[in-house]
Amino acid sequence: MAVTDVAVDLPSERVREIQLLLRELNLDGWLLYDFRGTNPIATGLLGLPPLSRRVFVLIRTEGDPIAVTHRIEQQPWREWTGLNRQYLSWESLEGELTEILQGLGRVALEYSEGDGVPYLDRVPAGMLELIRAAGVTPVSSGDLVSAFYSRWSDEGLAGHHRAAKLLREAAFAAFRRIGELLAAGEEVQEWEIRRGIAERLAQRGLASGVDAVVSVNANAANPHYAPSSSQSSSIVPGDLVLIDLWGKENASSIFADQTWMGYVGEMVPPRIQHVWEAVRDARERAVAFIQEWTAAGRAVAGFEVDDVSRRLISERGFGEAFIHRTGHSIDRELHGSGPNIDNLETRDTRTLIPGIGFSIEPGIYLPGELGIRSEIDVFMTSSGPVVTTPEPQKEIYLIEVRAAANFQSSAS
Repeated sequence: MAVTDVAVDLPSERVREIQLLLRELNLDGWLLYDFRGTNPIATGLLGLPPLSRRVFVLIRTEGDPIAVTHRIEQQPWREWTGLNRQYLSWESLEGELTEILQGLGRVALEYSEGDGVPYLDRVPAGMLELIRAAGVTPVSSGDLVSAFYSRWSDEGLAGHHRAAKLLREAAFAAFRRIGELLAAGEEVQEWEIRRGIAERLAQRGLASGVDAVVSVNANAANPHYAPSSSQSSSIVPGDLVLIDLWGKENASSIFADQTWMGYVGEMVPPRIQHVWEAVRDARERAVAFIQEWTAAGRAVAGFEVDDVSRRLISERGFGEAFIHRTGHSIDRELHGSGPNIDNLETRDTRTLIPGIGFSIEPGIYLPGELGIRSEIDVFMTSSGPVVTTPEPQKEIYLIEVRAAANFQSSAS
């Protein structure tokens, strides 16, 4: 869609909601800034595509929002109900910015001190210098982003549930397909199973961001391993199989993201079972912790949940093998801009507020041997966390080597 076909969309009701939270957070304003798509949070909230010139929108605790826009990019602002201060030269931009910020103290931006939360750190250092020179103190907009960008709508939640159901069905259909092909004496490749999952999901209505990882044994010890037509291992009896898959219905929908484990054989070996139980129990401990704290009326931050999950895996003797955070934010992006379940890669102190979603996905990775991960999605309600992944995995799925219906049949 061309820029001229798009108009800013920031309803007055949303402005009032933002102003209310600004007052609660003791902030004087929220300054949304973007230049050529460097801040998708700002463009997403405003309903704008990336523009070719710098753009600002200041939402103060009272009064109409103020836009600072370049004179040659006025078409998107034709329905703007706030104030619009146009600039042409860099001198006039700095003058307009200084004037709209005059008298303000603490102003929120997509900024994270020390790059503590990279998903929030969207405003470049040079722009922060310019804003500080105007006399204000930049603070992180993290709580505002959670509430007004990463929070799921009712339709977003419904679409997520639909996607979650399709993902589970596709994962278990893929496990069955592996067994069918082996029973027929055919070679089974990670890459072919990955491609089959993506095709199935597209056929069933997931049209955006769809993909999967299928990895066996030591390949799964690399959390970001991705089989391809030129790099793929065979799947044979006695193999441990990890399937990680994700997708959503359309560009504005909410992602679903899951990981499932299977074993080609009649009984899971004790070593694999031992590692699996540590991962599964860490997943369940994390959810139980959120439930307990919210039931007690206590706020829960992402780093605290990560600590709980990580502690259990360490108690089981695998602490050094848990090499990523416990979970990530989920919204319109697979790795969203809300709170992450993280006290490893970053220390995410943001609160898990009602309306946001995230993954819980502890994993243990033993190089040269195996990798096991269990991933579910969680949605925060006013009464606590709700697991949105249908029937979270309790035990590793046994892949039976037998003839059965084709891959396109529905999963049980």
